[in-house]
Amino acid sequence: MKNSYSCAKCGSKKASVDVIRTTGSGFTRFFNIQNRKFKAVSCERCGYTEFYKTINTSGAGDVLDFLTN
Repeated sequence: MKNSYSCAKCGSKKASVDVIRTTGSGFTRFFNIQNRKFKAVSCERCGYTEFYKTINTSGAGDVLDFLTN
């Protein structure tokens, strides 16, 4: 993580970033198509996590999720 990170809870400067995918509602929820993508930024000291929505640039991930579920 860049040096600009500062935890809102404990003030630590160290964080890790992960990507998670979730379903929406309606059709995507019924078929478990994970069409929502977020970055999860977690403090390495206390575990406080913030989620940031990312822009979906490709539908390939949605197709793969549909086929593997």
